[in-house]
Amino acid sequence: MIALLAAVSLLTRHIDPGRSTAAFSVQHIYVERVTGTVPILSGDVTFDPKTLLPSAVSASLDATKLKTDDEDRDAALRSPDWFDTNRFPQWTFVSTAMTPTGAQSCTISGLLTIHGVTRPQQLDVAASGSPERPQYKATAHIDRHAFGMSTTRLDPVIGNQVDVTLDVVLE
Repeated sequence: MIALLAAVSLLTRHIDPGRSTAAFSVQHIYVERVTGTVPILSGDVTFDPKTLLPSAVSASLDATKLKTDDEDRDAALRSPDWFDTNRFPQWTFVSTAMTPTGAQSCTISGLLTIHGVTRPQQLDVAASGSPERPQYKATAHIDRHAFGMSTTRLDPVIGNQVDVTLDVVLE
């Protein structure tokens, strides 16, 4: 018996930077969480229109425009002590694998580059919408020390884990 494999017709769409957001939060001085945003510059998602699950993802974020609603803190985060955005103005993510975890959810493994350091990273992704307007919510927990951000005197009072949430809409 010959098994026939049905070809999956994948679609690739651009991320809509105007309607997509990247937010982060980190524990600070043991009592508060600092939150902020980083604009998404561009990206592409290749997905199966039947399930909306992404099979490939790439994205670039503009670290020079990160915001926490505190101008002094924003300047400090852009400085060489933290993100050094003059030298490393963009953060990038490129997927390497996708593992389905449900009908409209998956884990995407890939390479994240922040502060000039590239490390493996996983995103937990939930898909929604329609093939014409797919939407994705991705969450990740990033170890800031793995990206070389532990060089200031404030390091002991800032949490190591940064929680990231991406809400992505495709064009």
